[in-house]
Amino acid sequence: MEILADPITVNCRKVLAGLKLIGTEYTLTKVDYFKGEQKNPEFTAINPNAALPALRDGDLVLWESNAILQYAADKAGNASAYPTDLKTRADVNRWLLWECGAWFGTCYIYLVENCVKPLLGDTADQSVLDGEAPNFHKLAGILDARLGECTWVCGDHPTIADVAVAAPMHLHGWAKLPLENHGNIRRWMSERVEAAPWWKATHVGEGFTLPDAA
Repeated sequence: MEILADPITVNCRKVLAGLKLIGTEYTLTKVDYFKGEQKNPEFTAINPNAALPALRDGDLVLWESNAILQYAADKAGNASAYPTDLKTRADVNRWLLWECGAWFGTCYIYLVENCVKPLLGDTADQSVLDGEAPNFHKLAGILDARLGECTWVCGDHPTIADVAVAAPMHLHGWAKLPLENHGNIRRWMSERVEAAPWWKATHVGEGFTLPDAA
């Protein structure tokens, strides 16, 4: 199984952490996001969306990060990471769809304004952040409520739903996500996700420096 990715991006980090959780062996082919290599003809022949990541497994070519995680978990037969019980799987799928349809987008605005722009020599647009804040807090409130009921997003052990939902927050310190009033999310990230070996093994912070870094 070959993963074409740049580990610094949200969805690539998601796939790499998810594969660690699942226990899937893979080879990584680096496609440099900041150099725009995902737009090269060699890559768009694999993923016409010119977006990272992508998977090649024999004659299968697959893109969309959540689909990659679903495929990898099913191929590995890992029913802990991706439960086969109908209702539990439906719950996992619900959070996968929520992440890509809503949560990713709101977190990404903070990532662009507070991480990407400064990295490229630009400054954050506070009006953009202020305009997004109500939507972010609405969605964060939904996740925070769920995490007040469960240890992990879908129960008492981690699944690919946790990986998917955590991924847009993977640089939350640099992105300055406004999590002050969402204590369950903060606890889940700090005490569960960021303490997990599958998350630690895929951390990439190069190019981003926290304000209080030595």
